[in-house]
Amino acid sequence: MKNHWYRIITLALITGLIPLSHAFSQDSDELVAAASLVDEEVLPNYHYEYIPDFTYDQIDRRIKAMDHEMAFELNDRIFSFIQYFTVRNRDYTKMVLARKELFFPMFDETMAKHEMPLEIKYLSIIESGLDPQIRSRVGAMGLWQFMPATGGMYGMKINSDVDDRMDPELSTDAAAKYLKSLYRMFGDWEVAMAAYNCGPGNVRKAIRRSGGKKTFWGIYNYLPKETRSYVPQVQAMLYILNHLDEHNFHPEDPTYVVEYEKIRFDRALSLDKLAELTNLCVADLKTLNPAIKDKSLPESNKSMALRIPKSKMSYIQQNLAWLSDSLNNAPLMLHASSIEVQSVEKLAQDIKQNSTTYKVRSGDVLGSIAQRHGVTVTQIKSWNNLSSNLIRVGQTLKINSGIAGNIASTKTNSSGQTTYTVQPGDSLWIISRKHEGLTVEQIKRLNNLNSNNIKPGQKLIIG
Repeated sequence: MKNHWYRIITLALITGLIPLSHAFSQDSDELVAAASLVDEEVLPNYHYEYIPDFTYDQIDRRIKAMDHEMAFELNDRIFSFIQYFTVRNRDYTKMVLARKELFFPMFDETMAKHEMPLEIKYLSIIESGLDPQIRSRVGAMGLWQFMPATGGMYGMKINSDVDDRMDPELSTDAAAKYLKSLYRMFGDWEVAMAAYNCGPGNVRKAIRRSGGKKTFWGIYNYLPKETRSYVPQVQAMLYILNHLDEHNFHPEDPTYVVEYEKIRFDRALSLDKLAELTNLCVADLKTLNPAIKDKSLPESNKSMALRIPKSKMSYIQQNLAWLSDSLNNAPLMLHASSIEVQSVEKLAQDIKQNSTTYKVRSGDVLGSIAQRHGVTVTQIKSWNNLSSNLIRVGQTLKINSGIAGNIASTKTNSSGQTTYTVQPGDSLWIISRKHEGLTVEQIKRLNNLNSNNIKPGQKLIIG
């Protein structure tokens, strides 16, 4: 009978049938009512996340079966952090899981390049929670929490406009170089990680005080308190992220990196303006370029390579000339690893010569194609005998932007003035190229324009 009441109390508490304050009053009406329900049927309560039980021996067997380059043996300190991240602070682990696909592939590539154990990447989880823009109370920044002086030692620019410590690639490469130098200094990866946290001077002091021991656990008691927790946390995360199923971690919404290519515009520009002109999301540009602080690339950092979503590279290539003009810059040069550097004039000529046809791609609509080529939807439909706006992937369209667009948009009024109606995608530079002998400055003077800003439908005097 006693066991029966214990069973009732336990199940009633788990299912919320009685409050904790009444749990040990066997005369409680609520408990009697709960008993009848328990005797009938107790259904599982899915409002609570299931956290699997585990023992020290189970964790030890799993770790011994792991394939890892870095020395890693379970002890009470590591076990306590495994308990912490799998039971008491599961939310932190879930946050890390949601972000890891953004950075782990790049981490693996960098560690492999520097011939380092891939397990070193877990250090970034403890440093920053995989947040490239996080700042510590003492001024350390980024995924790898570089202080300004150390960041500067590894070539990272840090000023009021740009902070390369927030650049995932640059900071990861710098972290790999720094950790590798610490490994050469101490000959042990665990000790190198400790030195990364507290500095090589504190590690040398711990080695001396320990009587010359050279392993992390040999000098453990002589290290700063924070560092004693630091390395075990890295190793706890190494275990957990390799045994997610065993601890009921199933990330529902992981974030994946946007495929990108790098472009160096070699001049100052605004991310807001670039996004507006290319129909990109400012948030995507900011996410891909976290080192830029205020959404603008200043003159002092004009040589910085910008990451652009790969899906937009073709559009930027084809429209470099008018993008340059609309960004209120002089004609610029495009630099990218996969693109041959050309002058704007040469690129514009190539675009004109190769713009007679366009193959429809997934996601295309006539409006976007028209804007991309500086023509109208009506013109595309006319050139291709289309009776509706419906197009299909793979369909080849004739685009005569260099000739027909110019003819259709240019008229002579009763006063003898030649006017031009601005088309989607037009810029002053593109209009000047369409009309031989016409310059941007002449257009601005004829129309009393104080800037290069124009909009579709606007009528401009061009002669």
